[in-house]
Amino acid sequence: MTLRLLQHRAADGQRSVIAAQGDAAHFLIGVDSIHALAMRAIAAGTGLAEAVQACRQGAGVDIAAELAAGRLIAPIGHDDPAHLAMTGTGLTHLGSAEGRDKMHRDAAAAEVQTDSMRMFLEGVAGGKPADGETGQQPEWFYKGDGSQLRGPGETLAMPAFAQDGGEEPELAGIYLIGPDGTPFRLGLTLANEFSDHVTERHNYLWLAHSKLRQAAIGPELLVGTPPAHVEGSSRIVRDGEVIWEKPFLSGEANMSHSLANLEAHHFKYAQFRRPGDVHVHFYGTATLSFSDGIRTAPGDVFEIEAAPFTLPLRNALARADAVPVKVQQL
Repeated sequence: MTLRLLQHRAADGQRSVIAAQGDAAHFLIGVDSIHALAMRAIAAGTGLAEAVQACRQGAGVDIAAELAAGRLIAPIGHDDPAHLAMTGTGLTHLGSAEGRDKMHRDAAAAEVQTDSMRMFLEGVAGGKPADGETGQQPEWFYKGDGSQLRGPGETLAMPAFAQDGGEEPELAGIYLIGPDGTPFRLGLTLANEFSDHVTERHNYLWLAHSKLRQAAIGPELLVGTPPAHVEGSSRIVRDGEVIWEKPFLSGEANMSHSLANLEAHHFKYAQFRRPGDVHVHFYGTATLSFSDGIRTAPGDVFEIEAAPFTLPLRNALARADAVPVKVQQL
């Protein structure tokens, strides 16, 4: 059975780690965060599963009930949010170029291949190199630091100036950089990468602006070998009614890039191998409500679920208040 790790915060603020397999789940005694558990595993030269086995089992827990009560938080974080980087890669999933190409195609050059389509096809041709070889580098973007990371049940707030707040249902890899600069993949989570698709559509060179947004990850960290095929569902609920729903696929079997290739092109940069840092890297998606003409509104609730994760990721949409900014001359 697949091992899943969760983080719990009690009413008094005390944080705990939960280990779950199948329908059974229990607290781990002697560890208060997945980050600390991972550091322990790195120091011992073991994997996360072995680190879990070395912990004493505490009381059993109903994780679905704890999620409903709002006591499950994001499964990773950093005491200093500046040492957590949120990044991602796009055009990584088979079929994802169609929606992107619709957004960016110039009507006067409909027969001309866009940069998006060229990048997608280059990924299809060279995104899964043989072991030890370097493959085609993917589209890459930066989302923010740990201050922008949201967990299950938390609100996703688009800036006051945003033109859109749209969901992106996908998987995210969670990484911790070891003391010698080695990146360790701790596991995968469900994720809502959350972007401004109207801004991006206006001009592809505004992609960087459209991605500087909050993002949410689900309550469960899936430990071990990543599943090759993940099939889930993404929906938007407005005033209690589902206004859009669509299945989505992820995992390497449904991607034009291997995870190893995405990781190689991210961690080749020395600044991303700083000991102690955490990375949340979004692998991309091929499914967007925006591509189906849906315009989200504050109050909408995004729901994402997919096996082998057993709990959904739900986040309501809000618009942040405007904050006037004036640069002062010193």
